[in-house]
Amino acid sequence: MQYDFSTVADVVSYASVPEGHYLCRVVEVREGQARDGSPRWNLRLEVAEGALVGRTAAWDSITWSERGIHRVKLVLDCLGIETDGVVEIATDELVDLETCVQVVLEEREDPLSGRRELRNRVPYDGYVPADRWRELSAEEGSGDGEGNGRG
Repeated sequence: MQYDFSTVADVVSYASVPEGHYLCRVVEVREGQARDGSPRWNLRLEVAEGALVGRTAAWDSITWSERGIHRVKLVLDCLGIETDGVVEIATDELVDLETCVQVVLEEREDPLSGRRELRNRVPYDGYVPADRWRELSAEEGSGDGEGNGRG
């Protein structure tokens, strides 16, 4: 067998949706720890409307540390959770909440295999409240849930 592998990309893609903005639902929250020992919640964000409904848009995490708490507040606000004053919340309270997320592709090298990988990622400020997203989409006639016209 002879095959020219010079035309085969040396990148493994784990991207399940193209870059863009998607109305998503939190379908799973896994608890873990950050390197500094702070609690970290890993959120699986699933596309909630459009042709890609049901696909995982991205996994994202929020870290309950002094450094990460500003992003925790941003994400919770965009999920519709009131963050004025003291808040007590459990991971299961995030499940089924909706928000719009911006999905970008991130390329990195796997430290074990040395292979390049493409993964979906949500930028630091890549969240918009679902109701605000719907308003913007209605005004602009775009934002079909598939990232089209809103890249």
